[in-house]
Amino acid sequence: MTSTNLVNLAKIGQLDAIPFSTDLVQRMLTTAQQRLRDAAFTQNSNETRFDCAYTAIRAVADIGLHLHGYRTSTSKPGHHQTAIQCLAHTLGVAEPTVRILDSLRKQRNVTDYDGELVTQAALAECLKQAQTVLGIAQKVIQDDPRLRSGTP
Repeated sequence: MTSTNLVNLAKIGQLDAIPFSTDLVQRMLTTAQQRLRDAAFTQNSNETRFDCAYTAIRAVADIGLHLHGYRTSTSKPGHHQTAIQCLAHTLGVAEPTVRILDSLRKQRNVTDYDGELVTQAALAECLKQAQTVLGIAQKVIQDDPRLRSGTP
């Protein structure tokens, strides 16, 4: 079930193997859902809304990794990039979408580190992508027998 790419990333220290936890998956899903709700508050700045939507995307990326027995190694640089790029292998997100998500990661970096303002177009794209990947994650979670009620 685990992709060769994920195994290779673990071998070079980009991913750490972790035990599966239904509770952790549910907490990460709740985080993604709440951040997406927070991103919808139009009284917040574009930057705050973008950050909330981006955090939802990251939470979904973390869910995907966890479902395959991994998390990013935060001791290595680029853990956001690794998590997002793994979405193609963990949740089956299409490569063109992964490229868009990576461009949103780059936007988040210039906003956080260089003070660049978020445009309305970038915000709209981040909101759209967060909703899309959250929907994908919810479907995968719904279909995962480990996460059905009554399953240990």
